[in-house]
Formats: sequence, structure tokens, C-alpha cells
Amino acid sequence: MRPTFKAVLLIVLSMLAVLALSGCSEENTASTQRYGAKENLTSGTLIALQAVVALVMLVSLVALVIPGIPGITFIWLAALVYGLVAGFEKPAGIYMGIISGLMLLGNVIDNVLMGAGARKGGAPWRTTLVTVIAAVVGSLVWPPFGGVILAAVVLFVLEIIRLKDSEIALKSTGELLKGFGCSFLVRFLIGMVMIGLWIAWLVQSGQWLL
Repeated sequence: MRPTFKAVLLIVLSMLAVLALSGCSEENTASTQRYGAKENLTSGTLIALQAVVALVMLVSLVALVIPGIPGITFIWLAALVYGLVAGFEKPAGIYMGIISGLMLLGNVIDNVLMGAGARKGGAPWRTTLVTVIAAVVGSLVWPPFGGVILAAVVLFVLEIIRLKDSEIALKSTGELLKGFGCSFLVRFLIGMVMIGLWIAWLVQSGQWLL
């Protein structure tokens, strides 16, 4: 079982545990304050839910330094499950929409920045397109490093064939790798913004208890 699938399984099991806790919560008194869109969560359940979601998000953020680990997607998944449990009130739906957009951006930024790096190094659009395709295929077939390795090899070979000059080919490949490095910084910032939006969502809806 690949590490990514193990991480997904861990997230799902953690969320299911919180869901079970929510379903098994006892209604001790009629005056107990309830939370969530349907007011179906006690304060203890909500604290447990928020703690699990926050932990998943922080671990996913740190995991972004490992190529091939979809930490951005895990952060989005944690926010989605929180919304499904606590409910999507008006501000929650807006925040979740923004978080979803950032998730999509974060998942394509690697290939975009690598392609931009290849272009900056002098590679033509056709070569850049083939390189980006190679990055996608490599990421799927040989995670976690297959994407960047295959993209670099393909770019170098194509530039050697086109220019017959290894120095220029190396320059283009170097710019591609710089773009790949920059993508980590961008994805990390996107992850931080996503977590910040989730916290803002909780604060604005009056659910923040941690």
C-alpha cells in the first residue's frame, strides 16, 4: 500500500471516529449548548472534531515538503468533512468554495511553475508542453519523485536534440528545477491560507472552541 493511500485511510478513519463520537453523544440536559447547522454537536464533540481536523491539516501542511504527497488535497478533505459534520451554513459555504478553488490551484501549480521555468530557460512551447505531460505521467507512475525526474530528463533530451548544445539544455533543465522548488513554497503558502480560511470560517460561525 502506497504512503499516500495509507495517509488517506488514516484521515478517513480519524474522521469516522469523530462521526461515531458525534452520533453516540448523550443528551445530558435540555439546556446543553449545541453547535453546528443542525445543532447536533455538543461542545465536547465539536472540540474533538476540531482537534482531529486541525491535526490532519497541520500534518498535511508539513507533508507538502515531500514530493508526490497531496497535502493540499488532504487539507481540503479535512475541511470538507468538517463541513459535512458541522453543517454548511452561509459563511461556511463561501469559505469552502474558496478553499476548494485554492485546492485546485495548489494541485496544478507544480506543473505550471515547472513549465514556466522551462520557458524561462529558452525551451519552446512544444517542448514545454511535452515536459509538463511527462511531469504528470511521472508523478502518477513513479511517485513521489518520478514527475520531476522524468520532466527534467525529457526536457534535457529534447533540448539536446533541438539545439545540439548541452550547456543550453542544462540551463533549461536548471530553470525547470528552480520552478519545481518554487512550487513547494507556493503550495505551502496556499496550504497556510486554506487553514487560515478554515479558522476564519469557525470564528465567524461561532464554532471555534479550541
